[in-house]
Amino acid sequence: MKNKLKTEKLNVTAVMEFVLLGFSDIPNIQGILFGIFLVIYLTILMCNSIIILITKIEPTLQTPMYFFLSNFSFLEICYVTVTIPRMLMDLLSQKGNISLLACATQMCFVLMFGGSECLLLTVMAYDRYVAICNPLHYTVVMNQKVCVQMVTASWLSAVPIVIEQTWQIFSLPFCGSNTINHFFCDLPPVLKLACGDTFVNEITAYVAAATFVTVPFLLIVASYVKIISNILKLSSARGKAKAFSTCSSHLIVVILFYGTATITYLRPKPNQSEGIGKLISLCYTILIPALNPIIYTLRNKDIVAALKKLLTKSLQ
Repeated sequence: MKNKLKTEKLNVTAVMEFVLLGFSDIPNIQGILFGIFLVIYLTILMCNSIIILITKIEPTLQTPMYFFLSNFSFLEICYVTVTIPRMLMDLLSQKGNISLLACATQMCFVLMFGGSECLLLTVMAYDRYVAICNPLHYTVVMNQKVCVQMVTASWLSAVPIVIEQTWQIFSLPFCGSNTINHFFCDLPPVLKLACGDTFVNEITAYVAAATFVTVPFLLIVASYVKIISNILKLSSARGKAKAFSTCSSHLIVVILFYGTATITYLRPKPNQSEGIGKLISLCYTILIPALNPIIYTLRNKDIVAALKKLLTKSLQ
């Protein structure tokens, strides 16, 4: 009887707390990783903050395209802040203990911001579609009210679905190991620790992922098919180059983000090791957000010009 009570007590303790393994399999370079990820995090904050600032103060950037870009930059800041500070704390303390509530909260926000990013990238593709395929009506179609409504929908549409899904997952009983072989509470590794039949939860997660990854991606592809078709019809080589340049940055970001998100959330379950899954997650949660501001600034003449103007003013 006493042994049974002890077992039940251990099970309750396991349910109340998880342990994030993070990068404990390479203990000799924990300090180096801390330094690298801290620099990356600060770079992401600084670069995205600069983009938000210049799109607000520079009159030439007061257009729907840069309004969406400033929202995307703010979303990137929110997205990385959910995971990187916690990971830095774990690297510094070399402890990965995280409560059930903290784990559920982190997962909820990661999925929420990830879903919002998918939708916002779709909105940005639609903006480019209207600008290139229907330029005469661009200011009417993409007026301020419509832009605000689109951004609001991008931020809020995923919220009820993600909250419901997170609640369903964390309502499951957890038993046995409470160790998550990951650096944050992502859906696939957490679901692996649940006891009993998780088939319904897996199907629900797959459907939600397909909704927020596949459907937006197909809409983006459809937009770019129309965009490229219209660009190829242009007689001027300069016009073609300018049209392609306004879309290329967004297209690169879409390929990077959707590629890693698809591998993570839509891949067949047994086909990938936890180490590879962790590496892919590292790409879409840290490396790609670090590259996005660079992609948008270096490939955008308007932003480069606005940056030079801002630097010139600040040095005077």
